[in-house]
Order: sequence, then structure tokens, then C-alpha cells
Amino acid sequence: MKQALIYSLALLLFSFSGCNDDSNDNSDSSDNSDNNEEASSLIPISIYERVYGTTSDIYIEEDWIYINTNGVPDHQSPYFINTQWEDAMYVAYDGSNPFVTNFNLNPNRISELSISFKIPAFPEQSTGNNPTSMGPIGVSLNGIPFYNQYAGGGSPLTQEINSFDQYNGHPAPLGPGQENNASGRYHYHMEPFWLTSNEGKEALIGFLLDGFPVYGPEENGQTIDSSDLDAYHGHFTVTADFPDGMYHYHVTADDPYINGSGYYGSPGTVSE
Repeated sequence: MKQALIYSLALLLFSFSGCNDDSNDNSDSSDNSDNNEEASSLIPISIYERVYGTTSDIYIEEDWIYINTNGVPDHQSPYFINTQWEDAMYVAYDGSNPFVTNFNLNPNRISELSISFKIPAFPEQSTGNNPTSMGPIGVSLNGIPFYNQYAGGGSPLTQEINSFDQYNGHPAPLGPGQENNASGRYHYHMEPFWLTSNEGKEALIGFLLDGFPVYGPEENGQTIDSSDLDAYHGHFTVTADFPDGMYHYHVTADDPYINGSGYYGSPGTVSE
């Protein structure tokens, strides 16, 4: 009788222990669910992969997105003259850029570079002030860098605009250590006409270094200008790519064109 009682108590303790194990399993399942919810906030890699002007696969590593490009545009330009691509890609300026009043071909020529963009895979609003610097501040779908609203020395673009080609880009001189038989880094300060004519005026056209997307100059059939946007030149709304809403920038025809008083989020880095 005494042995039977001990046996019964042992079974009871075993059953109680098993219930505790089930409870721990449920807790783990809940944690996994939370992790899945966190992962779902990541901008899908398929959206980043719309950047097609790359020299390697776009990949995620330790919460960073890596995008590598060579900086050579996939459209024609007068800045291909006297380059290895001249026969296939050179075209004279055709007078179609509405921002140019007196086109002036600058002395730089398009060069093939090695540009690596490292941007946050989990972009979020920054608590600090993150002004843009001179040089690349983001990457467009065709791999060409975006620049901010300033010409060399931080002056307005007023005069420099006259060197923009029909697709609204131009090459800048290379920086120290970048000479290596090359002469210029092609980039956009304003709306990249090649992309908005091919992708659409409301389409995603690239990303800034803080990971937030850049869209064309229209939204819901309306033209956007800077007065419709915040100090960073963006806003939070639903888009076709983000049905739950996403903060994003817009290119506009008025200053500051792509980005305002700095990045909305914390920027990654770019190396060349």
C-alpha cells in the first residue's frame, strides 16, 4: 500500500513537470512569433532588388543592406564623349531639360567606379540631427548616386544646373585617391528623368543612406512640391509598395529637390 502511494505521488510529480515543459514551449512559441513580427518590419529584399544597376548581388548582413554599383548610367549622355562608351552611349545635349537655360558641358567625363552603399535594413526615425554631406547621399535604381541640393562649396545649384544633361545628371570631379585614369562621378541632384520616364512619376526610384525610399514627383495623381513635405523632404503615407504606410522622400521640381534639412533616419555609409 505504501509503495503504491509512493508510485502515485511520483506519477503526479511527473505529470506536473510535463505541464511546466508545455508551458515553456508555449513561451518559446510566443517569442518566435515576436521575432517573426520584428523581421516582417524589414523592407523586403525584393524591393531593394529593384536597384538594378549593380555590380554584385544585393544582400543583407547584420541588419545592413549592401548595394554595390559602378556609377555608369544606363542611358545616353553628352558626358560619354571621349570615354570608352562613346560609340554606344554618347549623344549631344538635345535641349529637353526644363531646368537648363544655357547648357554648358562641364570638363568632367563619366567614369567607371566601385561604389558600395551600406544602408540600414531596419530604417527608423533618428533622435538626432543627421545633415547630408557633399557626395553620395543615396542610390537610384540604376545605380547612380543621389547628391544633395548644393553645388561645390555648398553654394546653390543655380548655375550648376546648366551643366545637367537631358536626363538631369552630370559628372563631378573625383576626390583624392580616385584619379586612377578616371575623371568624374556621374550623379543626380534632382529628379532622374530616365527613371521617372521608364518607371513612372509615382514610382520608387531609389533609397537614401538612412534606408528610406525615394519616390517620384507625383502621388495619387497629384504633383508633389516641397510644401507638401516635412523638413526632411518626405512624409509617411501608404504607397503601392507599402500598403501599411512607410516614411519616404519625394523628388520635386523645387529646392531642395531630393532631401531637405538632413536624413529622417540615421544614415549608413558609402565607400568608393
